[in-house]
Amino acid sequence: MNALNALNTRLQGAGVAGAADFQCWLTAARQAAQQPAAQPRTPLVAAGQVIGSVAPGVLDDFGLQRLLDKRLQLLFQERSGSAAWHLPVPASEVTAALNALAAALQQAGRCGPWRNEQLAVTNPQGEVVGTVERGAVRVLGIATRAVHLVGLTPDGRMWVQRRSLTKPNHPGKWDTLMGGMVSAQDSLQQALARETWEEAGLDVSALSQVVHGGHVDFSRPSSEGGGVGYMLERIDWFSAQVPEGLAPSNQDGEVDEFDLLPIPVLCQRVAQGQFTPEAGLVIAGFLGL
Repeated sequence: MNALNALNTRLQGAGVAGAADFQCWLTAARQAAQQPAAQPRTPLVAAGQVIGSVAPGVLDDFGLQRLLDKRLQLLFQERSGSAAWHLPVPASEVTAALNALAAALQQAGRCGPWRNEQLAVTNPQGEVVGTVERGAVRVLGIATRAVHLVGLTPDGRMWVQRRSLTKPNHPGKWDTLMGGMVSAQDSLQQALARETWEEAGLDVSALSQVVHGGHVDFSRPSSEGGGVGYMLERIDWFSAQVPEGLAPSNQDGEVDEFDLLPIPVLCQRVAQGQFTPEAGLVIAGFLGL
């Protein structure tokens, strides 16, 4: 029996509509997670390495003389039919150049929500070449990483959280027990521990059966910067058992409430669109779908 048939059996046994709705949601969600850019994007190159991309007109709007100080330049170059925006700086100055560019985007109103948080910037080989303000990554088409935690009780129910209504993305939607970005200073394990404490007030060392379950990839247009962004993100997800008697408690104000759901009810709510797309796909991965 495949995973979908097994899910259907569980749903029917709980008196919930079958897995067809969930499968329909899942097909649409996976298609939405992999979408080309709304318009052709120009590569962004720093210190000779491609680190992102920008939509037409985003960087043309700036008076380049006031964009960066005299040590830093932003150049548009076209060679042999291909064009790119270049930050021709030494490797040691990539971070300074990118953050100057991020500040200019913010001043021009072409940036996402400013977080005062640095994210790693990598080349196509995945090597870190610098860092940049989180609010600029979508507009600059810079790849990011995130981490989610699927938290289960010993009887198999799943802890979920409702995102704060003040969140810039998916406010009020339901999410996994924890979901957050991997900051520049974090390893994957450090991000898991930090975000689990900040969002759920749980120490990872107090959980049992903590395992890396897989990852979900997103490539899709983003509304940030007035619709000129592009999201490239890998979400690594973990699962763990939350011991009986231990309940999550938000620490950073980004979660409005927690709930504990049986898997059939969880699947029904995912299919109804009550969860973020990221959480829904992580849950599908956990269920083996």
